[in-house]
Amino acid sequence: MPNVSTRGANAPSSPIRKLVPLADAARNAGRRVHHLNIGQPDLETPAVMRSALTDYAETVIAYGPSGGDAAFRDVLFSYYAALGVSLEPQQLIVTTGASEAVHVALATCLDHGDELLVPDPMYANYLGYGGVLGNRIRPIPTSVETGYHLPDALDQYVTPKTKAILLCNPANPTGAVYSEAEVQRILDLCVEHDLFIIADEVYREFVYDGEVCRSILTYPAARERAIVVDSLSKRFSLCGARIGCFVTNNDAIAAAAMKLAQARLSPPALAQVVAARADQLPADYFATVKAEYRLRRDTVFEALNAMDGVTVHRPEGAFYQMARLPVDDSEAFVRYMLTEFQRDGDTVMLAPAAGFYAAPGAGRDEVRIAYVLEQSKLAHAMWLVGEALSEYNR
Repeated sequence: MPNVSTRGANAPSSPIRKLVPLADAARNAGRRVHHLNIGQPDLETPAVMRSALTDYAETVIAYGPSGGDAAFRDVLFSYYAALGVSLEPQQLIVTTGASEAVHVALATCLDHGDELLVPDPMYANYLGYGGVLGNRIRPIPTSVETGYHLPDALDQYVTPKTKAILLCNPANPTGAVYSEAEVQRILDLCVEHDLFIIADEVYREFVYDGEVCRSILTYPAARERAIVVDSLSKRFSLCGARIGCFVTNNDAIAAAAMKLAQARLSPPALAQVVAARADQLPADYFATVKAEYRLRRDTVFEALNAMDGVTVHRPEGAFYQMARLPVDDSEAFVRYMLTEFQRDGDTVMLAPAAGFYAAPGAGRDEVRIAYVLEQSKLAHAMWLVGEALSEYNR
């Protein structure tokens, strides 16, 4: 019998989803599981976008252009123009979510064995895609004590094999929002060592104590070396649509990315029809969304900050809270909550944080919490976490 490939065998399990069978078993046993493990917003997908499905009049759902349908591309070009980014047609490719955009970015910028610098902890799929492509993920360590911001000396992490830096801003899973000075330090490093800068800007609007994050494409030093990966999933509660984009001013990278786009034929047709209606939303749409998430952030942070032995930093953006717990093994604690703990039939699912770290052994006492439920449910879930910690440690 042939063996599974080394690539497949060594692919990391998702820290977000690998314990889902335990949650399913808990639910089948009659318990209510509050899911704070995954960034799936509970906010309603705007009605004007949902109605695009019932208005769809084509008799065939056909392949579209590999770079995306014209109507949706026009919406994206207008969106980026409002950010101060003027694009030529070949510089934007519609993708199957930001996930495909990340895969394309790594595949077009790095060869097998090349290194990618990423602030640690990081979105777990960077580790998965990098590993499958044979890239080495080299972590830039950050910590809760500094709000997961960048360390002072960045040159020490660059080696002769370093080819690119990936910066998620605002950051998943930490909620850090990197200042313009920090972004400029990254760009200076890229220029000095001739590196690409891959910017994951999925949470661009989710900044709670300042303005929307400036796109990396607006920095003159980034013009020929920047790639943006983006998605509408979180912005408009469209996670299941799987729609995003890949953007670059580098014509060689854009041409290489288009070859990969052609190989997968076309991005999702119906998702583009839905997403193209983003330009019909009211001007204050995101102000309302951001106010809701700010309330949720404060609810989660204040509850955790009041728990004995828990170390947290108030997130500045995105909708995730990292927390260091008074436990030896956060995965064991999450398993305990799903298999043994309950209060009046309720329990909570969190994401163990070790899977978000590239550094071996890091994050074993941390969890990531996605504050994607309404405020009253979040407050109850945080109470459950506190109860579970007390019981677990007894």
